[in-house]
Amino acid sequence: MQRRHLIAGSIAAAALPRLVLAQAIEKPKVTIAVGGKNLFYYLPLTVAEQLGYFKDEGLDLTIVDFAGGSRALAAVVGGSADVVSGAFEHTVNMQFKGQPMRAFVLQGAAPQIVLGINPKTMPNFKSVADLKGKKIGVTAPGSSTNVMANFVLAKAGLKPSDVSFIGVGASSGAVAAMRSGQIDAMSNLDPVITLLQRSGDLKIVADTRIVAESEKIFGGPMPGGCLYTPQPFIDKNPNTVQAMTNAMVRANKWIQRAGPGDIIKVVPESYLLGDRAIYIDGFLAAQKALSPDGMFPARGPDTAFRALGSVDAKLAEAKLDLTAVFTNDFAKIANAKYR
Repeated sequence: MQRRHLIAGSIAAAALPRLVLAQAIEKPKVTIAVGGKNLFYYLPLTVAEQLGYFKDEGLDLTIVDFAGGSRALAAVVGGSADVVSGAFEHTVNMQFKGQPMRAFVLQGAAPQIVLGINPKTMPNFKSVADLKGKKIGVTAPGSSTNVMANFVLAKAGLKPSDVSFIGVGASSGAVAAMRSGQIDAMSNLDPVITLLQRSGDLKIVADTRIVAESEKIFGGPMPGGCLYTPQPFIDKNPNTVQAMTNAMVRANKWIQRAGPGDIIKVVPESYLLGDRAIYIDGFLAAQKALSPDGMFPARGPDTAFRALGSVDAKLAEAKLDLTAVFTNDFAKIANAKYR
């Protein structure tokens, strides 16, 4: 009898940590909506998923992929997803629209978006002003790639209505649209950009994969991809949000230490777009633009606000509480856990 009690006690003790963990997490089944999961922009999300970091935190995560960030945001607004893995500036725009969202862990220290022209359809390109009347491919209308293109156009004196934006996605469809001449320029991300650049099908005009250039273009630190969600979700599920942040910060730190060979082993084969060498080049170009610790820069919201305001006069005049669009509270705890 004593031995049976000891065995039973040992089993109960072993199960206790998982039981406590499950009780602590208010919503273990979470759905994250993302626009272009194969992009380096969202590499921390993929790494956390593929290496089991979400499971380690007691989460049963479902990731739903959309053609662009604006569609991922629509999924959360519509209630079919809980959290967006998307561009930071959407949190500013959503507060302006009266639907407060808060970002809680950063994936990208820079947007990593590249604006480039099609050498075939624009062989005589000299400046951004030449894009007037042209077709520009973006991942999806209203997405961060669209916002970045708008911003660069505005600096050249062009309005969004001076060009035609076409949604081409963030994968093979975007590559095909450029190569076939359906679009004259493109605002997109890696690995699409590196693939087109190496084949001579794209000439870079503005490159925010380089943190210093991004800050020069936007006039300050411009946060890239992040996880964000409606404020009520954070209020109701703080332990769930902490668990997600822990997994993402752990992934951020793993990426900073990883070599190209490590990345190739982790990401799905479909991400490589049929060329491992180009994917490796894309990773090396993007690695420094990814966040090392999931923390948002203090001036990031101001930069995002100015970028959005440059193409939306009404937003530029709005009085927003930019401290409410992000929090570093969860990332601080995660960094203490994963040093």
